Amino acid sequence: MKKNFTMSPETLAALPVFLRVARLGSFRAAADQLEVSPSAVSQNLRALETRLGVRLLNRTTRRVGLTEAGERLQAQAAPAIATLADALEQVEADRDRPAGLLRINLARGVWPTVAERLPGFSARYPEVQVELFADDGLSDLVAGGFDAGIRLGECLSRDMVALPVTPPLRMAVVGSPDYFERHPPPCEPEDLAAHRCILFRFTTSGRLVPWEFLRDGQEYSVEVGGRLILNDGAMAQAAALRGLGLAQLFENNVADDIAAGRLVRVLEPHYVSFPGFYIYYPARRQLPPKLRAFVDCLREPLRDHGPQPALP
Repeated sequence: MKKNFTMSPETLAALPVFLRVARLGSFRAAADQLEVSPSAVSQNLRALETRLGVRLLNRTTRRVGLTEAGERLQAQAAPAIATLADALEQVEADRDRPAGLLRINLARGVWPTVAERLPGFSARYPEVQVELFADDGLSDLVAGGFDAGIRLGECLSRDMVALPVTPPLRMAVVGSPDYFERHPPPCEPEDLAAHRCILFRFTTSGRLVPWEFLRDGQEYSVEVGGRLILNDGAMAQAAALRGLGLAQLFENNVADDIAAGRLVRVLEPHYVSFPGFYIYYPARRQLPPKLRAFVDCLREPLRDHGPQPALP
């Protein structure tokens, strides 16, 4: 074969036809199995012989036999076609079986929610390997090779498919009992000016996160100050637990600490409600089984909160 020989789609499609005729020794029998006409089989083989420039079959009125070149092609092509068929069957089987590496880009604040649901997912789908990449920016999923991302609903682009994985959320202002033994609890958001607050800085923009509240149906921001600035919610939670100041954190992430009395919630009437976290991915016709299973696992607890539509 010439070194510059290229496999055209027509040549590749004709090989299984040739192998079927070679095995059955009959154009008609091959046509019946392939559910095509005998003339279609003949045309495929004639085109293959023309493309290769050799005769592959000896045809008589009684039988069809292989030439020496045909025998050589059958011996070499049959295993290759069988391997290709096995690969295609495996891909088809994987269509309905979650497996492989699943890469998710997620905001740090949603980690407690994901961590809570990961054990059940891993037990149910042992063939899926999950890679989580914590990133508070809005990374390009396609460029980064990610299957999906998880962000607050208010941050997402409208050209993505986005499905909620948490109910609407609130930011709670919390402090430790030890802190409140040394400082009187604030009664109004403006009272925070007299408190040590644990500040949060966005990694991507470098901007300090404002503390937002609600009064008479209107949202507004309050300027707070403190000696500690962090860029991670878990670190801010740990700092609040140690009595280093007040922190404004996702209420669902500190619910256990509040229930156990390790943290005390203040200013609750002024909390702002906002869309929760969404898992999002580029629109595609068929969702990979591993991603579909992960989305379903994350969204399963939301059934108790009623219908949760995708972002428009």
